[in-house]
Order: sequence, then C-alpha cells, then structure tokens
Amino acid sequence: MTVELSFTEQGQGSPIVILHGLFGSKRNWGAVAKALSTTHRVFTLDLRNHGDSPWDESMTYEALAADVSRFIYHHGIEPCTLIGHSMGGKTAMVLALRKPDLVSRLVVVDISPIPRETDIGAYIGVMQDVPLEDCSTRKDIEGHISHAVTSPSIRQFLLQNVVREGQDFRWRINLSALDRGMTDIADFPPLPHNIKYAGPTKFIIGGKSDYVLAHHMKTIYTLFPNADATTFHNAGHWVHVEEQGAFIETVQKFLENA
Repeated sequence: MTVELSFTEQGQGSPIVILHGLFGSKRNWGAVAKALSTTHRVFTLDLRNHGDSPWDESMTYEALAADVSRFIYHHGIEPCTLIGHSMGGKTAMVLALRKPDLVSRLVVVDISPIPRETDIGAYIGVMQDVPLEDCSTRKDIEGHISHAVTSPSIRQFLLQNVVREGQDFRWRINLSALDRGMTDIADFPPLPHNIKYAGPTKFIIGGKSDYVLAHHMKTIYTLFPNADATTFHNAGHWVHVEEQGAFIETVQKFLENA
C-alpha cells in the first residue's frame, strides 16, 4: 500500500524530484533545491517513515519506489529528473529501472545498486534507548547518544529527527519500522534479466566514502548504460553537504547537457 508523501515545492520549469537518505528529510536538501529552483520546478520529498510523511511497516525499495511513483503521477510531472542520495538513490534507481517512462534523467548520490553490509542500523538502537521522557533539552538527548555516536556532525544529523510536542520530545522517524527494515534498506532488490534504464544518468561519488567502489562500476554500467560518474575526492558520504557548491554546479551542468 502506498502512502502520500509530504513535500515542498519551489521554482518553475522542468520538474526535479529529490529523495533523501536514511534518517534524512526534505529539509536536508533545502539549499540544493533552492539553487536548482532558479531554472527548474523542484520537489523535495519526505520518504515514508521519515520527516512529515506517514508511517508504514514496509521499508522495501519496491514500496518506497511505489510511493514516489504515486507522487509523480498525482502531480502530473512525468517524466521528471530524479535525484536520490543513499537510500533515496536506491529508491530512484529502482523506480527508473521499473518505470523508465517516469524518469527523464537520473542523479544517484554516493550509492550503488549493490547489497552492502552496514553498521548504520546500530544508530537505531542508540536512539531507541534514549529516555526521552527524562530529557528537557536537545543537549540532554545528545548526551545520551554521544557515547555511541562519536562524530559531532552525525550526532547533529540524527538530532534533526527530534521534535518537541509541548514539554515532550519524540522521534520524527519510525525507528521500529526502520529497525525491522534494515536488511531491505541495506539490500538492493532482484531485478528482471536484462532490465536497464537507458536515460542520461549521473553518479556522484564521495571519494572518502566506501558506498561506491571500483568493482561496482561494472554493474552500474550494465544497468545504466548511459551513465557517467563524478568523484569528489575530499568528500565522504554526504557529498551534497560537504561539497555543496561543486555538487550543485555538477548537477546543473548535467541537467543542461543531458
């Protein structure tokens, strides 16, 4: 069953749909969306179980892609450019491969169509263990996760999912569904033999990240024969944040030339 996704919209022109990664939200892409909206109509989405979108038990890529497909049809923006980071990138790839008529161009940010082992699911348990009822400030919550999440930037990223309702805090993300779905999130679904997306495709890779490795490229070019890749050697997994200006410029050039 699909869910109706929360979104923001800005700009005019040919449509772009942006999909965030695990633990992210449409708010993470505000600066990129604003820059692209000078020449395009840009939609930033909250995927299911994230941000302001509804919660649902399923976290398969087929379900995530079906939500986005429904959104595209509902808003009459097919075909559109799809930009997806990490989990959102896998969602975008599945949609482009399954329903290529909906996708005019594809940008995949630091993820490959390969199952991968990940320890990022450990963050879910850390967040679930926070006694929110005993916390009066965000600093209190940060203190509870700092022993396990040593990177200040990752802590702040995770804390964006904390919201206050009255005097109480709650997590904006559906931690239990994400926990149960981590195997699916780390996976990439099996595909029909010889399936391809032939549209213009750009992979943007963080050189300090291990999400896209050299031996993945054969699979990438098999599934996306019209793809090319750009690597930002000084960036990690969050390329669009760490190299924001260069990232925007790269996407803009791709949109102009594709």
